[in-house]
Amino acid sequence: MKKLLVLGSTGSIGKNTLDLARAFKDQFEIIGLSSNCSIDELEKQILEFNPKAVVVKDKEKSAQLKQRIAGRCEVLSGDEGLLEITKRDNYDVLVTALVGFAGLAPTIEAIKLKKRIALANKETLVVAGELIIKLCEEHGAELIPIDSEHSAIFQCMVGEQKKYVNKIILTASGGPFLNKNKEELSSVTIDEALNHPNWKMGNKITIDSATMMNKGLEVIEAFWLFHLPKEKIEVIIHPQSIVHSMVEFTDGSIKAQLSTPDMKLPILYALTYPERIGYDGVHTDFKKMANLTFFEPDFDKFVCLKIAYEAIEAGGTAPCILNASNEIAVDSFLKGKIKFTQIPDLIQSALDSIPADKAINLEKVFETDLKTREFLNKKV
Repeated sequence: MKKLLVLGSTGSIGKNTLDLARAFKDQFEIIGLSSNCSIDELEKQILEFNPKAVVVKDKEKSAQLKQRIAGRCEVLSGDEGLLEITKRDNYDVLVTALVGFAGLAPTIEAIKLKKRIALANKETLVVAGELIIKLCEEHGAELIPIDSEHSAIFQCMVGEQKKYVNKIILTASGGPFLNKNKEELSSVTIDEALNHPNWKMGNKITIDSATMMNKGLEVIEAFWLFHLPKEKIEVIIHPQSIVHSMVEFTDGSIKAQLSTPDMKLPILYALTYPERIGYDGVHTDFKKMANLTFFEPDFDKFVCLKIAYEAIEAGGTAPCILNASNEIAVDSFLKGKIKFTQIPDLIQSALDSIPADKAINLEKVFETDLKTREFLNKKV
């Protein structure tokens, strides 16, 4: 019986994790949950899974939930609540499905406790990959990716030696605007950008997919997870999202991990690795598939992907500036303050205006994140 702490339990990844806990009651116990502000959904989860403690980031909502559940479990609040719940040594696996920079500090606390981290919060590695990998090695913590692409690479690498890897190939659906030209993107609406053809995800990640910044962040994540230079990390458009990613080896052979798009598979793999438990919730029928297509991304149209590769090259705190500016730009678009095509413009302006520090430590990461947000909030 593995005890799970699920941060971001009311989001897409969190709900899928709880679906698995529901399906495998003899395998997983839910110790703790968290949500930003969705207390109606969180209350239902509390009544079903009986966690020992929950966190609501919004302090006013936290107080409301505390009254509503009448002592069924402990209710913590704010960023300090997230830190407190992850510092407790009462869980085996931290499932971190928090969105954005907020996932960094709780992940560090779990690493210090030598826990397995099932990582869906790619921003943790984007802003502080060098530090996170060192901490995992120092404390003996396990970092298993939940992103379908990185899970696919991880699975393809099992039993292989890194010296035989020629390159890794991250697949991308191309999002909702794959077939629009660059000029058409200036007039797209929020609803259009949120209409992903293959995956059901939270708003921020869905917009990242539409700009292809999501893939850019994944390139940076892969850079740290698999210790490969950016020249060996390729992105290829695959609209059907059946091939989740591939590894090409030095002899020319390629391994790929395939399945119908369903996040439960990479989540389950991260929870049970190196074992696999029988699961009949996902079925892939190749007889019903007309074709699988692949082609190069348009870096001129999807500028965010190009910017992400440049941030790797710049190194240091540049990816942190990239991430913080993207979070502010996406939030501004979702609030109707800017156009879709202004998202990469704002990100580039932050990278051009805020000097990237080559030397990196946690204090500089938090300082850079704050400085970037202040700069872009004023600009917006």
